[in-house]
Amino acid sequence: MAEKKNILTYEGLKRYEDELHDLKVVKRKEVAQKIKEAREQGDLSENAEYDAAKDEQRDIEARIEELEKILKNAEVVVEDEVDLDKINIGCKVTILDLEEAEEMTFKIVGSTEANSLKGKISNESPLGKALIGAKMGDVVSAETPVGVLQYRVLEIQRSN
Repeated sequence: MAEKKNILTYEGLKRYEDELHDLKVVKRKEVAQKIKEAREQGDLSENAEYDAAKDEQRDIEARIEELEKILKNAEVVVEDEVDLDKINIGCKVTILDLEEAEEMTFKIVGSTEANSLKGKISNESPLGKALIGAKMGDVVSAETPVGVLQYRVLEIQRSN
């Protein structure tokens, strides 16, 4: 089975590359030093610092592996080339919730980058799926846990 492509914006790609570099260059050295210092304290069987450092090392290595997998399967969306006639990944979109009469603005991103607290919704989320391909003025319906909600597309723009 082919690995799932991780659709990323350039911003997301850069953020993951920076995090990976920091983990490999800085964090690995820091935790190796902590382990070395804890070993020098003697008996490892009751050494909390040693156990904590080994746990931290395990977490760092797991995150490095996760980031390498994300980046290996990354497909970068060139936001400057996004077609603004219809909504796609890399667009910033303003919509109107027809029930609440509330305007909302989101950036449509791949699932790897999604973060609703930062206004980034996944193309795989119910709302993201409903919005993909819609044009300005269209009304879309999104199947959500609270029922079917309707939104009017007010604006589509580049996110950068």
